Amino acid sequence: MINFKVINILSIISIFFGLSMTPSLLWCLYYSEQDYFSFLQSIIFTVVIGVIFYLLSYPKSKKQNNDLRSKDGFVIVTVGWIIMAFFSSFPYYLSPSIDMSFVDSFFESMSGLTTTGASILGHTTQIEDLSKGLLFWRSFTHFIGGMGIIVFSIAILPLLGIGGVQLFKAEVAGPTADKMTPRVKQTAKLLWGIYVGFVLMLTLLIYLLGGEGITFFDSLCHSFATMATGGFSTHSQSIAFFNNPLLEWLLIVFMLVAATNFTLHFSFLSKGKFTYFKNEEFRVYFFTFLFISILICLNVNYYGLYNWSLESLRHSMFSTISILSTTGFGTENFELWPNLSQSTIFILLFIGGSAGSTTGGLKILRTVLIFKYLLYEMKKMIHPNGIYNIKIGNRIVEEDVVKNTLGFYLFYIFIFVLGAFIFSSFNIDLMTSLSASASAIGNIGPGLGDIGPTENWGFLPSELKILSSFLMLLGRLEIFTVMVLFSRIFWKY
Repeated sequence: MINFKVINILSIISIFFGLSMTPSLLWCLYYSEQDYFSFLQSIIFTVVIGVIFYLLSYPKSKKQNNDLRSKDGFVIVTVGWIIMAFFSSFPYYLSPSIDMSFVDSFFESMSGLTTTGASILGHTTQIEDLSKGLLFWRSFTHFIGGMGIIVFSIAILPLLGIGGVQLFKAEVAGPTADKMTPRVKQTAKLLWGIYVGFVLMLTLLIYLLGGEGITFFDSLCHSFATMATGGFSTHSQSIAFFNNPLLEWLLIVFMLVAATNFTLHFSFLSKGKFTYFKNEEFRVYFFTFLFISILICLNVNYYGLYNWSLESLRHSMFSTISILSTTGFGTENFELWPNLSQSTIFILLFIGGSAGSTTGGLKILRTVLIFKYLLYEMKKMIHPNGIYNIKIGNRIVEEDVVKNTLGFYLFYIFIFVLGAFIFSSFNIDLMTSLSASASAIGNIGPGLGDIGPTENWGFLPSELKILSSFLMLLGRLEIFTVMVLFSRIFWKY
């Protein structure tokens, strides 16, 4: 039987999402751009569709008078993201300033919402050719998708009621969904409050420290992209366009912040407790970042690419945190670096940042847990009768969590391999196929080969753009949230 409350909630989210295009419309009007009409059409279409389905589903949802189940949360989240990507495609598709197919428009919008940052722009159309309204919309989709459309909806739409906890569990990324307060709505609001606060702080800092070459508009768009770990820029050259070392150092710090578990930020901001280095995941994340940065710095300097200066360290740290945090900003073409550095970059495509952050990838916490499980198995082989526990910090990890992590790892690698296989079947070279699959599912953006930091995804055929969009969605929603919908058992009960 159809749960009309699911349709009702999706319609509410659609209405909200349609209205979220209004700031982009205002930018168009401010700059007297023709794209205002494409945004106006998109807003009206999205809102009207949402209102129609709301009016049709509301009476029946009231009659059913049933609460949301966990499976309903999975449906709402997955279908909700697809619907939002569909509607957010229209400003691109209807724009008179650029010529984009609907597949290209859908790819760009899905990349924005999933904070992947992969773009087809640059192949036939330059980023600079877009209107200010479209440029803002690209970055604003990062902002919305960064903390999650559904979490945002829970925070501001009390109409979701008790079903909010099911949506929260289905949407929030990471192996653990730590709630900072007992009520999920309060948690969602706090998460978004911290998120918005960092965005405003970074916008101000970029504008003040970015120099003459950066406008308030640029500051705002890059702040969205940084805190959402998205990577969309207002320029084809990305951050390299500004040629500003101070700006790059600033973004290094905030990419590090964005890829950190937001519960640690909450603890620091609300209680004044600097507990970051007491957290095992953060320690591994931070020192991994430092180690890899120094390794790449030594490697590129050894081969004479730089002059053993602070500049080489900056470029190494920027590229490392950009890929590790799954942001995807670029200052240097790392495909010109030595093989060791490129291999290290490729490995980073899989790791990701902390659980409970806006990053994609496998997540540091899962990687730590996998290594501890391997150590656990070796201990059991040596001392079969010994009693051992797997701990994260001072907490014993339950067996179900370990099994879930192992299952996620295997599923992630399987999808990566399958994705790379499909890419290669379209006569895409091996390195491009591997990195495209890893980058899409990891929500990173750039990779190696033909999708390197100075390239784009526009050369891919439409079929692979659709596949990439699906991989982005899988990565953003942590695979199981989406794939469970393809199970017969899910629909049977």
